[in-house]
Amino acid sequence: MTKLQGRVAVVTGAARGIGGASAIEMASHGADIVVADILPESAAADVLNRISSLGRRAVYVQGDVTDAAVNASLVEAAVTNFSRLDIVVCNAGRGLRKPFVETDPVDAHRIFDLIYWAGFYLAQYGARQMIKQGEGGSIVFISSVHSVGAYANAVAYNAAKAAINHTARTIALELAPHHIRANWIEPGWIDTPGERILFGDEAVDKGGSQLLWGRLGRTEEIARGVLFLASDDSSYMTGAGLRLDGGYVLPASAVS
Repeated sequence: MTKLQGRVAVVTGAARGIGGASAIEMASHGADIVVADILPESAAADVLNRISSLGRRAVYVQGDVTDAAVNASLVEAAVTNFSRLDIVVCNAGRGLRKPFVETDPVDAHRIFDLIYWAGFYLAQYGARQMIKQGEGGSIVFISSVHSVGAYANAVAYNAAKAAINHTARTIALELAPHHIRANWIEPGWIDTPGERILFGDEAVDKGGSQLLWGRLGRTEEIARGVLFLASDDSSYMTGAGLRLDGGYVLPASAVS
């Protein structure tokens, strides 16, 4: 299948988890990928090998995307290695779980740097390149159901994800004349290495069994949403969100 044949994508936080699954999914449909993460290249070996096994090209860039210059280098890597850029997936992030009155403002700033500002930088540099090419493009932000729900003990994370949504709406409006689309995905609770590190295996497994769908979401399920937003299957969709949460936000009373 070649929904993305001839297209080039940059994916952040792509050594594993949602980012890694998204990189593989897009490669399986014909895209060449700039795989970016703060982790060493060895951590992305499985992702890179799977992209290669699909007959697609991948370049790995290690760097801290809270630095604007690193995001510029990701776009440069796409152009240098693959001659263009068509898709950016702003996925890098991590959680912060603390009561509001105990949250260190320094930690809150770091969450915004990683979730909001890193996405802002990549979207901006990516959009500039897409405008230069004059052939449109797609910007995908990985947001969260936390962007719409006031989940306790996650104020900075909630707010950063909400900011992503409104940024996507606004830049979708501005970039429409260039046929560059901007959308976001709101995953629910997804089984990723980061979640297991944050909460522990036992809590993740127990929590998943109590969800409406009876399990946590899988990274490949979110990746299929990324493919949809990156491809022409969503050609008339911009400034909008795609919720992939297994009914996480539905009221508990619906199944009581």
